[in-house]
Amino acid sequence: MPTTTPRTDPRVLRTRQLIRNAFIDLLEVIQLEKITVNRIAERATINRVTFYLHYRDIPELLEKLADDMINEIQAILDDIQSGSHSIDTDWSILVHLLEHIAENSKFYKVMLASQRIPVFNDRLMKLFVDLITNRRENHAESPSASAVTIPKDIAIWYGSSAFIGTIVCWLREDMPYTPLFLANKLSLLFHIQQNTNQLIDSE
Repeated sequence: MPTTTPRTDPRVLRTRQLIRNAFIDLLEVIQLEKITVNRIAERATINRVTFYLHYRDIPELLEKLADDMINEIQAILDDIQSGSHSIDTDWSILVHLLEHIAENSKFYKVMLASQRIPVFNDRLMKLFVDLITNRRENHAESPSASAVTIPKDIAIWYGSSAFIGTIVCWLREDMPYTPLFLANKLSLLFHIQQNTNQLIDSE
């Protein structure tokens, strides 16, 4: 007999959203260390008891927010054809990721660009490291006579850090380019890098 995941009460979802929105709003104006449960509850128009019905404390709230962020991005990646490893698929992944970030720019601007809360940066870094690793393993590398041998881990660290750094700068500048435009330019940069100076060591 198939099991079904029980649906969360809409009132619970609404309260959690109020809490999270209040938390993000507070992070826009004050440092994380100065945020208290009382301040979150007041901003969310709930009481302290209600907060504790949903989260043990602020660190747990941060963990849950980070989990949600990764789950949302992973859902986007899962929607892309997983069996295809063409350039078109890579392009689609890039566009969808940037569109998602743009649609949730307030969240990402606070968590990544201004406050730089470690749990979010670390989770996002791991996700992109895994993504880049998988994409590289599924692409056949084209050795060239002028290519420089670079250890695989260094190339992946560089690629994921550069991508996150670009997103952070884009957010800090209030997204002066559209997701489509930025995806196009990043794709060009990745293509140039891959074809001019990278031969990934398989070790």
